[in-house]
Amino acid sequence: MSRFINEQDYFHGKSECTGILLVNLGTPDAPDKASLRRYLKEFLSDPRVVEIPRIIWNVILHGIILNTRPAKSAAKYKTVWTENGSPLMHISEQQQQALQKEMEIRFEGPVKVALAMRYGNPAIPDTLLKLKEAGARRVLILPLYPQYCAATNATTFDKVFDELKRWRWMPELRLVNHYHDHPGYIKALANSVLAHWEKQPRGQLLVMSFHGIPKRNLMLGDPYHCECHKTARLLAEELNLKPNEWRVTFQSRFGKAEWLQPYTDKTMQALPGEGIKNVDVVCPGFAADCLETLEEIREENREYFQHAGGENYHYIPALNDNIEHIKALADIIQQHTQGWAETTPGWSTTTQQRRAEKTLQRATDKGAKQ
Repeated sequence: MSRFINEQDYFHGKSECTGILLVNLGTPDAPDKASLRRYLKEFLSDPRVVEIPRIIWNVILHGIILNTRPAKSAAKYKTVWTENGSPLMHISEQQQQALQKEMEIRFEGPVKVALAMRYGNPAIPDTLLKLKEAGARRVLILPLYPQYCAATNATTFDKVFDELKRWRWMPELRLVNHYHDHPGYIKALANSVLAHWEKQPRGQLLVMSFHGIPKRNLMLGDPYHCECHKTARLLAEELNLKPNEWRVTFQSRFGKAEWLQPYTDKTMQALPGEGIKNVDVVCPGFAADCLETLEEIREENREYFQHAGGENYHYIPALNDNIEHIKALADIIQQHTQGWAETTPGWSTTTQQRRAEKTLQRATDKGAKQ
């Protein structure tokens, strides 16, 4: 028996397409303790997520964290769960559907846009196999993390590579490393902020909160911190903000080690003391709203701010399936798939004609032999 995944019912001239794999972090299957334990076990077992010697970390993970954190996390997930299930999953599915329609308009040939989660379901290996079954001989991997980080983008690529090592016939592969400074992405962010300000009075300060990582990762060469600041600077420039009208912070720290600062929660507790009683908060690193934006930023940090004397606190939603966001992602896909067959003008005519000619030639040859 072969150790590789082989081609089933292969024949020359088989229909092909370009595959686009969208990947986000993931979500538990349900807001309950058992589901959270499975999800957290997979997530926190990733050596790129937690860079602690495995022997030490496994004792902490299995002896403490997986026995205490699932119940607490499940309670938080219940506060954001909707009739459509996980907000992250529902929004990601809307993004996938919208991008499928957009790419069918932009590509000359067939294209298949698929969605996977790095942790949980739908899993990357399963989704890659579905793209394979659809005839994807060229696959673009698009992690929905604008700013590159080893704990997000790189681990996505790890999982893709691990799966493709099992295939006999690997597809042509391209990766989107990051898009933190893409003009369409920055413009979409700016317009979402402006749209919010048309509905709500503008605050004294726009806080741009990004997911945190340990400071040690920055010192070891991870570019995430720099890319977050570049995104923030470009967004501030697009909005014509003065230096004292915006600020970068980092959220969601875990453990006792120092993480990127300033911390979002500590900032919210301090702002009223600085005379800032009205703030707007946006999370430019999140392509879709999830637990970290809906529970931690929209609710938890609002409490910190108001308890400290703040008055008006407004969370500006993630870009989600906003049409400008979808078009920006489509621009990124087009940029990274240049030269592939299905993106080439005239593909439909030339390819179909070529296949028809081959079919006719085979029939002619067969008739001649008879």
